[in-house]
Amino acid sequence: MFKKIIIILILLLAFFLRFYKLGTYPALNADEAAIGYNAYSLLETGKDEHGNPWPIHFQSFNDYKPGLYFYLVLPFVKFLGLNEWAVRIPNAFLGVLTVYVLYLLIKELKIKNSLDILAPAMLAISPWHLQFSRGGWEVNTATFFIVLGVLFFFKGLNNIVYLFLSILVFSLSLYTYHAARVIVPLLSFGLLCINFNAVKRNIKNFILAGLLFLVAVLPLIKDITVLEVSSRVAGVGLFADQGPLSRINEQRGEHEDFSGIKTKLLHNKPINYTLAFLENWSDHYHGLFLFLSGDDIERNKVPETGQMYMFDIIFVLAGLWWMAKNINKENRLVFHWLMVAPIAAALTFQSPHALRSQNMVIPLVIIAAIGVINILNWLKGQNWYLLKIGNWILLILVIWQFARYEHMYYKHMSIEYPFSSQYGLKELSSYISENEKNYENVIITTRYDQPYILFLFYNKYPPKKFQKNHVLTPRDKFGFSTVSSFDKFIFKPINWYKDRINYPNSMIVVTPEEILKESKIVKRIYGTNGYEYFDIVAN
Repeated sequence: MFKKIIIILILLLAFFLRFYKLGTYPALNADEAAIGYNAYSLLETGKDEHGNPWPIHFQSFNDYKPGLYFYLVLPFVKFLGLNEWAVRIPNAFLGVLTVYVLYLLIKELKIKNSLDILAPAMLAISPWHLQFSRGGWEVNTATFFIVLGVLFFFKGLNNIVYLFLSILVFSLSLYTYHAARVIVPLLSFGLLCINFNAVKRNIKNFILAGLLFLVAVLPLIKDITVLEVSSRVAGVGLFADQGPLSRINEQRGEHEDFSGIKTKLLHNKPINYTLAFLENWSDHYHGLFLFLSGDDIERNKVPETGQMYMFDIIFVLAGLWWMAKNINKENRLVFHWLMVAPIAAALTFQSPHALRSQNMVIPLVIIAAIGVINILNWLKGQNWYLLKIGNWILLILVIWQFARYEHMYYKHMSIEYPFSSQYGLKELSSYISENEKNYENVIITTRYDQPYILFLFYNKYPPKKFQKNHVLTPRDKFGFSTVSSFDKFIFKPINWYKDRINYPNSMIVVTPEEILKESKIVKRIYGTNGYEYFDIVAN
């Protein structure tokens, strides 16, 4: 009974941390707006923003986003309207549910006493998990499905119903986020190998499960083979990085016989790209990334905070030490999960990448929780005073770091990282909506990411009208496109001298850095963080 009360309190804490100010902080980003508006478009027309009926991958910015999270958002848009809450509630709720599923998984594995309480508690306050639970981040939903799939797998070792549920849940993760398509097969292979004897005893069940998996993913496989869908993956893939190729030419140039067989055997694409992959993979275990500064991409982190807390350095090392000394089936699973978790991220040229490797948080919190338990057990073996002092030091350290993280998240993140999300676009959309009737055109700078989708979102622009009247640009070098115009809205880099001539009687929206000193500013647009994002000039 006591343990049930504790887990309920942990879930309430997880719920509060993920839902507090969820509708207003942080500001909605372009990807979230795309999810919401495409769900709205499906409800209104049965097609996405570009006119594709009920897709598996949503064309969006020509990045062809996996579609499951769009469909999870759809009923919330239906009943709550097109707003931030509708886009974010499903992911935040599944973030809370992941905490509970981890509790059930550890109970099922029976790794260590008290771990079923401590690991979920650490996940509930994890910076890594919180960052991607608070928003429309498909990766966090995919992580939920992965953890649930592992739970059902162990329950399914002797129960075909749970085994089929495991297959279905794993399949759902593949429809949710690109990285899961790498992680799930690798993780599943490890599960099969680690539990080989149980698999062999129930081989018929696993063959049937394999057939079910093939049926479940056939629509996905068919969709992935379409050139437009696969091109986005290629755009961010490791082979899109020209660095290893440049290095090959540099190395070969240092040989007298630069085109000889020996030179080519030593310096070639397989070797250099393998080294690049291994470097990317190992970067995810670096202390700076994990415990001190986090991801280089500002939208993926909080200032002065790693993907985990600083105190987790001690706990992770202690946990790894104990697990290395006590190798068993459960510990091998955690080690395997930890090793494969960043592989999808390592296959891209942006690394380390907290978003694409987010499922790594699960084995890490398990290891850290094991470390805490062993530190406490060691203290119990010492004298009473050392035990009490040690307990108080650990408690104060955890509370202080957690409180500081929350302070940095709510007070400093939007100020120190003013471009980590799209602040100011909601305020700009509101102003333009009230004043656009006075102008022939509205010219909007493209200095900030994909502004068109936020205008569609906040103004609830009729999807049927948009589908017939917008211009999508060609892909850039990363595989992205944007909408350059619809209706009276034109999105482009601002050229003052040409735009003033070409677009008379127009509202021109620029950033403060782009404006000319002699221009008469009609309105300055500030974000909720107090930063000035846009200046509006009437031409």
